[in-house]
Amino acid sequence: MPTIERIDGYAEELTAIRRDLHAHPEIGFEEVRTSGIVADKLTQWGIEVHRGLGGTGVVGVLKGKGSSGMKIGLRADMDALPMEENTNLRWRSTIPGRFHGCGHDGHTTMLLGTARYLAETKNFDGTVHFIFQPAEEGLGGARAMIKDGLFQKFPCDEVYGLHNAPDLNHGEIAILPGPAMAGADFFDITIDGYGAHGAMPERSKDAVIIATTLAQALQTVVSRNVPPHHPAVLSITQIHAGSAYNVIPGQAKLCGTVRAFDDGVRALIRERMRAICAGIAAAFQCEITADIRDTFSVLVNQEEQSRIVESVARTVVDPDKVITRTEPKMGSEDFADMMQAVPGAYFWVGHEGSVPVHNPGYVLDDKILPIGASMFARIIETRMPVG
Repeated sequence: MPTIERIDGYAEELTAIRRDLHAHPEIGFEEVRTSGIVADKLTQWGIEVHRGLGGTGVVGVLKGKGSSGMKIGLRADMDALPMEENTNLRWRSTIPGRFHGCGHDGHTTMLLGTARYLAETKNFDGTVHFIFQPAEEGLGGARAMIKDGLFQKFPCDEVYGLHNAPDLNHGEIAILPGPAMAGADFFDITIDGYGAHGAMPERSKDAVIIATTLAQALQTVVSRNVPPHHPAVLSITQIHAGSAYNVIPGQAKLCGTVRAFDDGVRALIRERMRAICAGIAAAFQCEITADIRDTFSVLVNQEEQSRIVESVARTVVDPDKVITRTEPKMGSEDFADMMQAVPGAYFWVGHEGSVPVHNPGYVLDDKILPIGASMFARIIETRMPVG
């Protein structure tokens, strides 16, 4: 069974919605226009709409046929990235410094396609909660919705999410049972030394030298403290210091991220980072403040829900294109927090084009919109069949 014919019939409209969202990107917790479009569409299709969870989040509620008490959540993220777009698309971003470089415009559109189809057919017995989440890109949108009572107000027995995947071929769907995406910490380390003239370094506590020494020392944490059978990454992605050629700065800042698949390993890395910062501070007689924040939980796909995704995928795409065992991804996804509260699964939909997400030249393939929408719809019809 291929993609759902009725959803294929929406393809032109879905593409128009997606390209409109792409041209008007909004970053985390600023998705006012986007959430408004989502709410309007859901309302037009007769779906009960709730706004304001997690700030700009939207939840649609739809009851199917029959009397089943089962409830399933389908989630899409809505936010763009704070980066420039470098494409020549007619529907490229119209807002400087804002770009749907991760394809969340596509995810939102896919879930809208699913919502319309299910509202028209209601070929399921139970309740669907369409969860449109803000601020996935490291700002804690999932946690914000949960804190606002997402699963108390809209209880779910299962939750499902998806992501586009330019590293897969068009028509491929991948599901990885077990730990599938890394947990992540973000960190800001501030070094307060003592500035001086560039010609008189002996009068300084040189924040640049301290920063480079600290950066080198932090790179030993994974190689010398984390057991080698536990994958982990510590990346320093920003160094800020100085303002002139002849001024030794008194302050420097290191920023970056930690990734691992084990919360114990993440705790170990945090402990070692703080200890190294304290040691370097003592050695250089300066102050070092380490702000290390738990940003993403480890995403763990439950076995039962993973099998459902695999089974459904074989009805939507060529069964030979369903990938059930891939390498876990060091990338992170805050849908993990929803899956810690409710069992679920998260899968990837491959598409044409090889430019990776978060690259200024990334382009989403609109041909996958009916595939993602059909996947979500078939999951609902499979898990809550009309009896």
